[in-house]
Amino acid sequence: MTHTDHPQVKVPAPLIYFLANAGGALLEWAVPWSVRVPRWVGAALILLGIGFALWAVKSLAQAHTHVDPAKPTTALVDTGPYRISRNPIYVAMTLSSVGMTLLLQTLWIGILIIPVIWIMNRYVILPEEQYLLVKFGAAYAAYCKRVRRWL
Repeated sequence: MTHTDHPQVKVPAPLIYFLANAGGALLEWAVPWSVRVPRWVGAALILLGIGFALWAVKSLAQAHTHVDPAKPTTALVDTGPYRISRNPIYVAMTLSSVGMTLLLQTLWIGILIIPVIWIMNRYVILPEEQYLLVKFGAAYAAYCKRVRRWL
């Protein structure tokens, strides 16, 4: 294993989501743009996102591979939430961000999720997919045909 045995993602996904959520909160403070939904709906979505992420992390741990994309992937995981999404942790972060939109009752976070998804696809997921295709070859290609990128 060398130091290049990882997808070369430059910015960690949690940081991308954190910056979007913080930016949305700041925009709401500067230029309010509210959405009126019961706050419990937002809290429920956040908890659902956290649960989905924990399930994904547990599946990675059971396969003895890293959750950190800066470390080598040692196994192709297609169990647990990876049966329904190739990126369940990113789905979980997106779901939690939508929950933040509703909990904080601001449309700004929800609007910023749109460029976040584009950034994630282009700068995080595509490098990860290229890495996994090189590392696991036909097995990963078959997995991609069976399971969608997001949902």
